[in-house]
Amino acid sequence: MMSELKNDVMLRALMRQPVSRTPVWIMRQAGRYLPEYRDVRAEAGNFMNLCRNPELACEVTMQPLRRFKLDAAILFSDILTIPDAMGLGLYFESGEGPKFKNPVQSANAIRSLRVPDVEKKLSYVFDAVRTVRRELNGEVPLIGFAGSPFTVGTYMVEGGSSREFSKIKGLAAEAPDVLDHLMDIVAETTAEYLNAQIEAGAQAIQIFDTWGATLEPDDFRRFSMASMQKIIDGLTREKDGRRIPVILFTKGAGPLLSDLADTGCDALGVDWTTDLSTAREYVGDKVALQGNLDPAMLRESPEAIRQGVADTLASYGEGPGHVFNLGHGITPDIDPDRLGVLVDAVHELSPDFHQ
Repeated sequence: MMSELKNDVMLRALMRQPVSRTPVWIMRQAGRYLPEYRDVRAEAGNFMNLCRNPELACEVTMQPLRRFKLDAAILFSDILTIPDAMGLGLYFESGEGPKFKNPVQSANAIRSLRVPDVEKKLSYVFDAVRTVRRELNGEVPLIGFAGSPFTVGTYMVEGGSSREFSKIKGLAAEAPDVLDHLMDIVAETTAEYLNAQIEAGAQAIQIFDTWGATLEPDDFRRFSMASMQKIIDGLTREKDGRRIPVILFTKGAGPLLSDLADTGCDALGVDWTTDLSTAREYVGDKVALQGNLDPAMLRESPEAIRQGVADTLASYGEGPGHVFNLGHGITPDIDPDRLGVLVDAVHELSPDFHQ
């Protein structure tokens, strides 16, 4: 039997239930800014070896929790495990990020894609989830995650990282039905993948939509938001008597947050380009909000970081439904002590907003 959660403040905040303080976790909290992470990655040999080794993936998932009073662990993995399971041949070029040996750059290649046997091809991810849950021993909840179909599809079509997104935007303009098909296949696979994470022990889910907001609003609704909606509609939403909250994070969403609030998600991540007070106006009381300190603030003095935390808490204001986070992932150049300042400030300052 899995142990009962000792700290469920994040899950309660995501459900907009009353809490005594604002919970905090950090996107990419297991990562290169931690020297102990760099040591384990060196031991693994490369990034994918680290992802595919459940014991090492567990170790790096746990590292930030040993340093900081965080309210959740997030599984160490990558959003591109799904296309890798589809046979696209994921690899990482040093200094260049992810690439695929077999990108899908024609209508025929896209139409020939099939939903892979997720349980078999991605068993290492679910083994990692089970290993982390055992190691956590009920201290804090574990967040599972996946990329949005549009974000994952962008890498699949472009063949790697892109600045212009010319191939996938060309597809949206010239062969939208082909892009619809790609979104459907990735959404179906992602729902199966996330349900398997939930079955293995993930207690909340985040969908990372890094590139959706680079689309025109109508294309965003058709290709990015509709595919995330399909995933949400297909997810297991309760396990072991608890609801499994779902967070959508579309970078740069701005006014689109009001549309995203209607997808059936429980919470929306907000990047630092939208004030939380404005985001609250967009979404009303429909969903919780997560965010949204600018990651660059962690390069500033401890006093500036504390002020940034205070301003972020004040921007959300009083009442339940706020999970503190950065507006995007923590960057590799950050001194871990600066993150400690942020976490301590949230613990110290947030109770005033929950009287």
